[in-house]
Amino acid sequence: MKRVEPAEVGMCAERLERIGEHLRSRYIEPGKIPGSLTLVARRGKVCYLEKEGRRDLERDLPVEEDTIFRIYSMTKPITSIALMQLYERGLFHLNDPVHRFIPEWRDLRVYKAGSWPMYDTVACQQPMTVRQLFTHMSGLTYGFLHATNVDHGYRKARIGSLKQGQTLRDMIEGLAKLPLEFEPGTAWNYSVATDVLGYLVEVMSGQRFDDYLRQHIFEPLGMQDTGFNITDDKVERLASCYQRNMDKSIALEDDGQASAYRDRSFFSGGGGLVSTMADYYRFCSMLRNGGELDGARIIGPRTLAMMTANHLPDGGDLAGWARGSFSETSYDGIGFGLGFATRLDPVANGTLGSVGEFNWGGLASTLFWVDPTEDLVVIFMTQLIPSGTFDFRGQLQSIVYSSITD
Repeated sequence: MKRVEPAEVGMCAERLERIGEHLRSRYIEPGKIPGSLTLVARRGKVCYLEKEGRRDLERDLPVEEDTIFRIYSMTKPITSIALMQLYERGLFHLNDPVHRFIPEWRDLRVYKAGSWPMYDTVACQQPMTVRQLFTHMSGLTYGFLHATNVDHGYRKARIGSLKQGQTLRDMIEGLAKLPLEFEPGTAWNYSVATDVLGYLVEVMSGQRFDDYLRQHIFEPLGMQDTGFNITDDKVERLASCYQRNMDKSIALEDDGQASAYRDRSFFSGGGGLVSTMADYYRFCSMLRNGGELDGARIIGPRTLAMMTANHLPDGGDLAGWARGSFSETSYDGIGFGLGFATRLDPVANGTLGSVGEFNWGGLASTLFWVDPTEDLVVIFMTQLIPSGTFDFRGQLQSIVYSSITD
């Protein structure tokens, strides 16, 4: 990735250097994260790209520009773009009921009382729609939230953590047997909904999900290191992933040399991809450029504008609609579109930024945002679970936006 002097794109080099100083002194030297890779680009040109620390503490291997990271939920925007490509072909409407494509979901029910496996449920008043899957207002949940009797059922049924050889179809069948957390459309709850979107890509396109992504997004954009599986020639570049302990130390969660990302058959549209900084920057550059990059049109500009608009009812923010405390964004002043969070009110959110900036993040503390007003792309890669342990997004926003000079 070619870099320019920050001044060329209206940024202050001295202030941008605060990013590395902050990460080294606050996080890497105290051992709070293993390492990081941070990119800032403005007006389509990279003006800051710095690596810090280690990709593998046990082997003392440094972070490199071509290090491969688990991006977890930063998979979600890619999946959302994939399904909206099929929307542009006229294959579905946002308000279509999901059971049009998943017939066994026609009679989904909503949790009322009870616990696994004996639930007391009531019928849905309205069918779940495809839009509600995009916006996490479907009534689905995540098992790892450990918040309700329904997500306990997800853990028992291994929803989202299927055995080797199982597929998206197996997850769909499992979800058909579990109740929804709430009536579709009445709340926002982070969930496996984007995995369901990946399944809908398979149903509508007739292709396996990983093949569809490769043909329609990764190859056109030149994203050579992004996928669900790691090949032998790339495994050395895969960073190890770490988890924060109760005593605030970090411990190895997933060895970069292990086979967890080999020969997988469950292609999680919600969190299954690995990628590099260069690859994800190409994806973000396509978003920044209205859906096109280097002559490859991935999505129409008007479709992308609709995706990054706020779809929460009554123009509300997540603070008014979200259940639970976990997601990849704060809630005040933040709306949600079709696969992206979108900034509605920087003052309410309490961070520097622009109305209309859109973003998301991943479980291992990776994050990105695209700001059309400032023509800005920022991507941060590290490997620490869970996200939200530290407010990397807010801290980077403070440093980056205060570095803009014109």
